[in-house]
Amino acid sequence: MAKKSIITIAGSQGSGKSSTAKLAAKKLSFKHFSSGDLFREIAKERDLSIEAMNWTAEEQKEIDYQVDERLRSLKDEKDLVIDSRLAFHWIPDSFKVYLELDPDTAAERIFNHIKNQGRVSQTAASVEEVRRNIDIRVESERKRYASLYSVDVTNTTPFDLIIDTRVNALDEVVGLVIENYKLWRDR
Repeated sequence: MAKKSIITIAGSQGSGKSSTAKLAAKKLSFKHFSSGDLFREIAKERDLSIEAMNWTAEEQKEIDYQVDERLRSLKDEKDLVIDSRLAFHWIPDSFKVYLELDPDTAAERIFNHIKNQGRVSQTAASVEEVRRNIDIRVESERKRYASLYSVDVTNTTPFDLIIDTRVNALDEVVGLVIENYKLWRDR
């Protein structure tokens, strides 16, 4: 399998997938695509919260198909960083990164992001509410992707690099991604 100049970044909620992907793309002069942004935009168009969108997607499979078709269409791109739960599956010859983060830290990060910057189709009144929503989303996504594609999004076996973002700052995470991508590419 030929290696692609595509980096796919998956991971747990709040682990910094989008921030990592955007900064890595900038530093490498690559393009960036976020399936999470696309999913949030679809939720906004439907006037749904991100949590309600996940529940809706459990019944309306075309939502995931729409997002995943867009991901599959990117497989022949060059110089691209994608943050997405499933891009590693659709582009198996990409450099696959998984960002780990415990749910409690994730809830704090997401709540602070909502409070300080806002987040499309996502609100919360407390860290505890975000933590409950994380559990609901994780279970919804786990169930949907297993049903649709027989993919366990909690299995990190397919990934080339796994980083715990709780113990690594954003610049360190991006540095690790770029360094390991270049080693992988040149092998």
